[in-house]
Amino acid sequence: MQKEFISIITPTYNSSLYIAETIKSIISQTHDNWELILVDDFSNDNTVSIIESFISLDNRIKLIKNTENKGAAFTRNTAILESKYSYLAFLDSDDIWVKEKLEKQLFFMKSKKISFSFTGFKIIDYKSKSTGKTVDTKQNGSFSYEDMLTKKATLGCSTVMLNKKAFKGLLVMPSIRTGQDYAFWLKLLKNTNEKAYIISLPLTNYRITPNSISRNKFKKAKRQFHIYRRIEKLNFLSSLYYF
Repeated sequence: MQKEFISIITPTYNSSLYIAETIKSIISQTHDNWELILVDDFSNDNTVSIIESFISLDNRIKLIKNTENKGAAFTRNTAILESKYSYLAFLDSDDIWVKEKLEKQLFFMKSKKISFSFTGFKIIDYKSKSTGKTVDTKQNGSFSYEDMLTKKATLGCSTVMLNKKAFKGLLVMPSIRTGQDYAFWLKLLKNTNEKAYIISLPLTNYRITPNSISRNKFKKAKRQFHIYRRIEKLNFLSSLYYF
């Protein structure tokens, strides 16, 4: 077993329907050297009590509670600041990891001496049933800042693992309500010589729910264009080109 420890970043907000399944997918990992940092964004359901039931059984799980609703960027940034270990892995509160995910991804990164990786993923529905669709399972190699601008890979948040040592001073997600993860990956690649390397295996199950932004193409498009213009400061023509 690899001795390297991993800090797992999970924001929660009214996640009671799925958070137990998410945490169980972490506990069942074949690589068990990890800490799970959950930051709850002022939920008004029983998310916190579910998390606390797991904390009573496993001291690797930690909970921080926001005193008001701050959004996913603030919440993830809080968890990143609290993380103890060099490797960071991100998992959203309704997604699920395959049990070998951490083990395979860590081995991949250490053997290739890379600092940024992501994996393919399967799409599941609100009942945790497979939709039959996979994403980022046909690509290979590495992706630059330019590649990410043109979305040559989807790069699902719950698939990403980083080595913090390569990104000192950059580990703060932009303060936007949606798309902050994509803007964050762009920031990391733009300001370093690093590339994002893919493992084309579907090691994550990504959940699409009826009200998810991921199902609304107009909202996704609007968010993408906003990031080009407001975060990346691209001119209008360049934004259209990448869009």
